[in-house]
Amino acid sequence: MPAVKLNAFLCSSLLALSVAVMPTWAAAGSKPTNSVLGVLKAVPATPPGQVQPVAPNTLAAPKIPLLKLVPSIPEVRKVEYLSNGYIEVAGAVLTVAEGDRPRARALAGYAARRILATRPQLDEVDVSVYDRGSYAGFGGPLPILTASVPRLRLEEFLNWADGHGSYDRAWVNAKAPTPPIRQPDTVRELTVNFLGALADRAADAVHHTTAKVLGGVQGGLLYHGSARQPLTALTFDDAPHPMYEPLLLDLLRRADARATFFVIGRNARAYPYFVRDMAEQGHEVANHTYHHVRLPGLPIAEATAEMQEADAVLQGITGKPVRYFRPPGGDYTPATLRAAEALGLTTVFWTDDPGDFQNPGDNVLLERYTRMLRRGGIVLLHDNAPEMLQVLPAFLRLAVQHRIDLNTVGTLVAGPDALIRQTPPALPAGRGTPKPAAP
Repeated sequence: MPAVKLNAFLCSSLLALSVAVMPTWAAAGSKPTNSVLGVLKAVPATPPGQVQPVAPNTLAAPKIPLLKLVPSIPEVRKVEYLSNGYIEVAGAVLTVAEGDRPRARALAGYAARRILATRPQLDEVDVSVYDRGSYAGFGGPLPILTASVPRLRLEEFLNWADGHGSYDRAWVNAKAPTPPIRQPDTVRELTVNFLGALADRAADAVHHTTAKVLGGVQGGLLYHGSARQPLTALTFDDAPHPMYEPLLLDLLRRADARATFFVIGRNARAYPYFVRDMAEQGHEVANHTYHHVRLPGLPIAEATAEMQEADAVLQGITGKPVRYFRPPGGDYTPATLRAAEALGLTTVFWTDDPGDFQNPGDNVLLERYTRMLRRGGIVLLHDNAPEMLQVLPAFLRLAVQHRIDLNTVGTLVAGPDALIRQTPPALPAGRGTPKPAAP
């Protein structure tokens, strides 16, 4: 069937459906009605990561083990640790008074040394030092400094912490001008939500259905890859997170799998070395806004700035242009779609969301992973979901058994000819033997 007739057929057949399922806007291409704005503003305005989003039927998250230092360090707020079965990483949060900020570097060194000495099983500790007066959790004001400290590089880090030399896995907040703070959303990407006028919704429904039939980018949007190719795009939202990122990247490297990370700009600013790791290990770095906010509730200039600011941070770290964008909450409008396209960004959604933040248990999550493994699919996961880390190795093995290549969004769009497999880097000493779960 010619493309024009196909579009006409799809448009007429889907018009009634789009009217029934999509929200109403006040006027074509204009702002949403008060009822829609009310829904958007009803989302608790708390920073991402400080209070994790809660999905329907969510169970209590598994408790992360805490490491106790004896004697304690007054500035250490908490030390958590996790294992992926191969390596174990700790995440330490320290807070200091305003007058102690000059001591932050030395304090980070002292804490890293004590933490690694207290638990010999640790392969790395990630340290984040905050101002005590403004500390509001992970998604609040940025830290004073952060550092990723593998055990094998401890002496190098301690030398830097004492004021000597350089260390490429540390970030110091120079208080340079940053984008105006916006209240982030803790919304999870449960469904794709197009908000627009009747004609816009009909056109979007055509793009959506055409993408399911043909695959690939349609109208600046990517819903689905081609089912004719043995590829599935593996994507992780909300990255990067200390402690979790080294564990996740280690699992992907061992499986020789590639993924696309939809990165929050403010997270990347504070933990640039993790974003650098992603790019250097063959993964794709994509845009998830600077503050993790729903864009339809913002004036289009501010929504555009959210994408631009994230792009600027990511390109500054990787030196590569950003090609893909995923809107927080899956919410988009004709205006935000046009703004993304003007920035050279393809808006990417997903075919499958296993609900790793619902904490359904390892067996249920693995069953969902198994059911959602499909050609041309786009799987949405989150980099800081503990159960995901436990189940991901089995999912990676399952993909190999089914001869489906887990790869980046860019590879899914380009097709099998774009597949480039790299020899995984050699394992660091002491990281080759699986470890039991942390007690």
